[in-house]
Amino acid sequence: MRQTFDVRGGPEIGRTHLPLLRDTLNKKGVDGFYLPHEDEYQNEYQPEANQRLAWATGFTGSAGAALILADRAIVYVDGRYSIQILEQVDQDLFEIAAFAPPGPFDLIADMDLAGKVIGYDPRVMSPHTAKALRGALAQAGAVAKAMSKNPIDQSWKGRPRQPMTELVPQSTDFAGTSSADKRDEIAIALCKRGADAAVITAPPSLAWLLNIRAQDVKCSPLPLGRAILHSDGRVDLFVAPKKVTDAIREHLGNQVSIHDIADLNKGLSSLAGKTVMADPATASEWVFSTLKRNKAVILEAADPCALPKAKKNSAEIEGAKRAHERDAIAIARFLHWLDEGIEHGKTTEIDAVRKLEGLREETGALKDISFETISAFGPNGAMAHYRVNTASNATLEPDNLFLVDSGGQYFEGTTDITRTVCIGTPTAEMKKHYTLVLKGHIAMSTIRFPAGTTGTHLDTLARQPLWQAGLDYDHGTGHGVGAYLGVHEGPQRIAKGWNATPLAPGMIVSNEPGYYIAGKYGIRIENLQYVTDPVEMPGGYVPVMGFEALTLAPYARNLVDTDLLTKEEIEWVNSYLEQVSSTLLPDLAKYTETAEWLKAACAPF
Repeated sequence: MRQTFDVRGGPEIGRTHLPLLRDTLNKKGVDGFYLPHEDEYQNEYQPEANQRLAWATGFTGSAGAALILADRAIVYVDGRYSIQILEQVDQDLFEIAAFAPPGPFDLIADMDLAGKVIGYDPRVMSPHTAKALRGALAQAGAVAKAMSKNPIDQSWKGRPRQPMTELVPQSTDFAGTSSADKRDEIAIALCKRGADAAVITAPPSLAWLLNIRAQDVKCSPLPLGRAILHSDGRVDLFVAPKKVTDAIREHLGNQVSIHDIADLNKGLSSLAGKTVMADPATASEWVFSTLKRNKAVILEAADPCALPKAKKNSAEIEGAKRAHERDAIAIARFLHWLDEGIEHGKTTEIDAVRKLEGLREETGALKDISFETISAFGPNGAMAHYRVNTASNATLEPDNLFLVDSGGQYFEGTTDITRTVCIGTPTAEMKKHYTLVLKGHIAMSTIRFPAGTTGTHLDTLARQPLWQAGLDYDHGTGHGVGAYLGVHEGPQRIAKGWNATPLAPGMIVSNEPGYYIAGKYGIRIENLQYVTDPVEMPGGYVPVMGFEALTLAPYARNLVDTDLLTKEEIEWVNSYLEQVSSTLLPDLAKYTETAEWLKAACAPF
């Protein structure tokens, strides 16, 4: 199994580790410490050694922060984790507060911290968030202190080692463009901006630019390292020496010089007097301060690899299609099993994860799961980011909803799909809520939009059916997805919060509206889709783009209330189901029972 079900986090962790951390802070002469979730690489999925927030508090969510004082400790989370936080954190030791990005700085500013010195680690904070923290602490009467060593690391006995997996080449058959051509493209962009070099700190950008992958991060084929890209196309790559093989040296060629990651400080120092591009959203304050200390001229700008990486080329789109078609066979077999193969009251959430992962393994092409499967029955489904473990493992009982959100990593691409089904007979309320979510999903599948449209402009389409009923959900509607990279990728995003990046052809985004009732059930429907080239519509004068579905799987027929759907919505669903059926049935020929099930599941409404 690629996924484990051990209990992670929990109140006992905070009870054990909080005193150790406070003792270290006292020895270091600071009155407190600000601890964000982010690590040195701004990773969503972190190596175990970098999961500092979880070590200190017991909270294992993918976003949050904490402020640790000698006599008070506060954990900050967003709406996605309002239920999880109550289960994992000892509320006698930690106060819990809600916050929104970029951090809980307005809440900190309102505190009385007069005369206190609060430490922070500049290696795990961006310059903007560090500045916001310093400003908030000053307003609260405190002084911020950048610490040369993270006190978590100093308190953490038996801290795991950093991952050391070997770098492997990503073939141009899958990448579509050689690393040399990518380096030349970005170098030209640097010259146009008047930059002598760019510091590449985000592992996905490093992987994309050099056409390399690794297994340093669970569920994402990422290499942990840094790079300096020069305006002539040369690259200085900084990685742990153990990761470098003769094959990777040959792949990278003589335009890429390989250095020990421990020498990054020297590499940044060598840029003295030069104009250096750095992204304040992904590079740490330590990177910026090191450049400033060495008299480099810093050009703050978005990671120059991020947007080209997001705009998938034709080979990457074709690879994504192949990956999704392969993945869809496993999904169809899994949905068939859910419908006809489980034992009500005996089959568990963990059984479902094992079944689905086993079916993906049977493709013979699975490299990893793209994230830990969300296998959530009934009340567990109300936690949007629920992770099943041996303590929470629920059985699939009749007459409630089961939500499964999962994905796979394949050389050709990355998948992410959510389907919600009813185990047994649904109630009228379940059907209504499911259909309202489906209506939003359809709206996001069928919309046409001109150049300049961002995900923020489209987000209300997915929510409108729910809003009309006085309902909503607390997560984004869509995230970018990489090409055999991270399952969550920017800079594009579909969400309420402002996103300044216009959607462009080749971008892959998820379409995943949902609805959740604490203590009862959760509903989410998710497809991945890519932005199509602009076309002129009959009678129109503005070329418009649209979305093409990558995910291929039927919806839950017994949860659809067709009385709530328009004629056009029914026609779209039927067209999509026909695409699912015609694409998958030839490959399901050897699974005759699943093929017959799929024909029924894809019958037109």
